[in-house]
Amino acid sequence: MADLCHDIRGDGPVLLVVPGGAGHPMGLDPLTAELAEHCTVVTYDPLGLAHGRLGLPVAEQRVEAWSEGARRVLDEVLPDGESAYVLGFSSGGIAALDLLARHPARLRHVIAHEPPVVRVLPDAERQSAMFAEVYDTYRAAGLAAAGARLAAGLAGTPATPPGDGRPPSPEEELSSPMALFLTRVLTRFTAYAPDLDALRPAPLTLAAGVDSRGGLLHRTASVAAELTGGHFAEFPGGHLGAAEHPRKFAANVLDALRR
Repeated sequence: MADLCHDIRGDGPVLLVVPGGAGHPMGLDPLTAELAEHCTVVTYDPLGLAHGRLGLPVAEQRVEAWSEGARRVLDEVLPDGESAYVLGFSSGGIAALDLLARHPARLRHVIAHEPPVVRVLPDAERQSAMFAEVYDTYRAAGLAAAGARLAAGLAGTPATPPGDGRPPSPEEELSSPMALFLTRVLTRFTAYAPDLDALRPAPLTLAAGVDSRGGLLHRTASVAAELTGGHFAEFPGGHLGAAEHPRKFAANVLDALRR
């Protein structure tokens, strides 16, 4: 993508925010408003979905492409010789890990919140099969059924039959950030294996929601922290804690960055 979509607010050290899902920053405004009282918050929109591109064709996404786009955003906004903080959520957390492994000198500290890096787990194949099943459920029975299958997989609870939903039309799919996540992001990103050797000396916090205890993404964060030597922290709420508890979440982010 030739032009990079991002928004800037606040003043102070640069904090790059990489949203989860398909990269649409929906629901993050209250959090970025809190953080902008302390930082220059740069919110990256890798597919431009919040910048007029929702509904346009979208190719299958690659972690490395999001990471490279994030690096280019930093090149635009960082003064020469300075480094940035990064906060990545879910799929955006995976891109943040890749960015840190490739360009550690550009980054002061990275927080990856509940990145679904299942390749670090001993049951990686089983979890990858679960994500493939989510995709198949979407194609067979639509968005609600796939969302229910994903929620069960993340919680580690039994899946329920998909019901009588219908697959979406191509137009409906392109107009839904969640559908784009399920079809263009989910399986490719969850197949990504982080470069543990590159991350071991890096300034890194792996975070998970306190309400996610016992679930898959709490486990990916804690195991990745063990394997990299990164700091593990629990943040308010669950996977969507940033939207549910923006003020408390922002305080935890700032505490982690001050480490």
